[in-house]
Amino acid sequence: MDEKNNKNLILAMVLSALVILVWFWLFPPPETTAPVETATTEQPGAALPEAGAVAGSEPVPEAPRLRVETPQLEGSISLRGGRIDDLRLKNYHETIEDDSPIVRLLTPQGEQGAWFALFGWRPAGSLTEGDVPGAQTEWTPVTTGALSPGNPAKLTWDNGKGLTFTREISVDEEFMFTVNETVANSGTGDASMFYYGQIQRYGLPANMKSFFILHEGAIARADGKLTETTYKNIVALDPVEREAAPASVVEASDGGWIGFTDHYWMSLLVPEQGKPITQVTKYVASHDLYLTEARQPTVIVTPGQSLTTSTRFFVGAKEWEAIRDYQNEPGFVSKLFGAKVDEARAPIPGFIDSIDWGWFYFLTKPIFALLHWIHGLIGNMGLAIIALTFVLKLIVLPLAYKSYVSMARMKELQPEMEALKERAGEDKQRLQKEMLQLYRDKKVNPAAGCLPILIQIPIFFSLYKVIFVTIELRHAPFFGWLQDLSAPDPSSLFNLFGALPWDAPATGSILHLVFIGVLPILLGISMWLQQKLNPAPTDPVQASIFAWMPWVFMFMLGGFASGLVVYWITNNVITFSQQFIIMRSHGHKPDIFGNIRSGFRKKEAAANANKAPAGKLADKGSAKKK
Repeated sequence: MDEKNNKNLILAMVLSALVILVWFWLFPPPETTAPVETATTEQPGAALPEAGAVAGSEPVPEAPRLRVETPQLEGSISLRGGRIDDLRLKNYHETIEDDSPIVRLLTPQGEQGAWFALFGWRPAGSLTEGDVPGAQTEWTPVTTGALSPGNPAKLTWDNGKGLTFTREISVDEEFMFTVNETVANSGTGDASMFYYGQIQRYGLPANMKSFFILHEGAIARADGKLTETTYKNIVALDPVEREAAPASVVEASDGGWIGFTDHYWMSLLVPEQGKPITQVTKYVASHDLYLTEARQPTVIVTPGQSLTTSTRFFVGAKEWEAIRDYQNEPGFVSKLFGAKVDEARAPIPGFIDSIDWGWFYFLTKPIFALLHWIHGLIGNMGLAIIALTFVLKLIVLPLAYKSYVSMARMKELQPEMEALKERAGEDKQRLQKEMLQLYRDKKVNPAAGCLPILIQIPIFFSLYKVIFVTIELRHAPFFGWLQDLSAPDPSSLFNLFGALPWDAPATGSILHLVFIGVLPILLGISMWLQQKLNPAPTDPVQASIFAWMPWVFMFMLGGFASGLVVYWITNNVITFSQQFIIMRSHGHKPDIFGNIRSGFRKKEAAANANKAPAGKLADKGSAKKK
């Protein structure tokens, strides 16, 4: 490998490592928050999240409950406020252990980590808080049996002054509730009020990742604009007098959605689309309460009139396929991988963006869609990642081929370049000029060797984002000891990969980063063998950098998700094969074992050279004594 190409390749590898380190540790992406605006509708703010709400440290009064049973969810709804506050995910467990409990999402008010949704009306005009149903209203059930797909629950409440409120709650087979509210006015005067939906979270989530590559906190979409606000930034919002709390109030003229998102789960309010809505995000410090709210405009119900409004409530796992179907507006990529429009279901524009696709969303979205499709064909996520790697390498093959050919042609020019160095001697300017002329004459680009590595950087970031963020990788098994591709390799040198009778270090600990597992070791070996396709650089500094690079990457990626390491190993093997075949096709037979032996001989020679001066000094000392 010639000196110029060595420097280019080293530069690309060093830059790649620096970009990874900087991107992961030094420069977290800036969080955006919605502009704070004063609400322009006649919807009054409240000192507390909802009139009559009880502090989060105190449980609400006991009330009957309505059971919820679906293929995905189990739990109950409290008739006190009709709040959806007790839900568990039937198909997701906390860990990969067989006896692990299922994941609990919503928790009633008063319990640790309370998280729930409630819906109600607020008065306007001459009405008072007691004239409309709120958080403390006890609803009367009209229907019987559990709330399940095809069996909605119907509740009613009469204020005794001519207003009758009816709430019908339905749920589908995935994660979406639909709350239809009807108010009928049998009185003698107009009734002014507005409808709202709230999601309340008391305290920070217990299982927060707090990793800047992942957004956790409030998320909203208003008039086509997506806004993400971390919990830290919610607390730091400017105080809004009408809300009596730090808050963000956004008026949307064309609908949207708002709620909270965790690593793998989320809860979102989805009012009727295409209609004006007021979105509120705020923090009530006295209750350590994070709240998102969707308020509808004030309506007037005249005597003899009834009015119906509707809000959907998503709560569950951030499954790509389910969220894509709720969006119900498949783009080209979604159509390509089987999405269909359900004419009976109202679309939710931009709903797929509730998954945190990151800066490289234009890559992460199609990469995940392809991975999901391949997994559907193969049935094993590890094999799907390997197959995806082959597809990605095939896509960039024309560029990679051109790059590898250029590298092979650089090797063919090696004798001529050595002759140029001898002629130029110490004249660096002449050497540079004649080398550039040689490149032009032979139509060789010395920088082309960097291209495959540079192409891999955004792909690497995008695939890392996909593996880290998407729930489809959570607890996804591969083979043998790899039962969760979203977690680091659990094997460890510390116990000789399970051969010794003690446990491996805990994931994320310093010992785990030092005593790495099987996959990181295979990664280091694959990078090392890829280097041995070419002789080591003659420059000792370059040779040293090349020698350490595979092992630095081995430890650096040792704590990453095992699915990502599977991708990187597969990528190295494919790259090795491509380079080997292309070099052979250009008449250059890589001497891999010879290059390995040469590397060890150079180390022995360097060790002997270091010993020689010490021996000479000893001889001189003995001579002086004589």
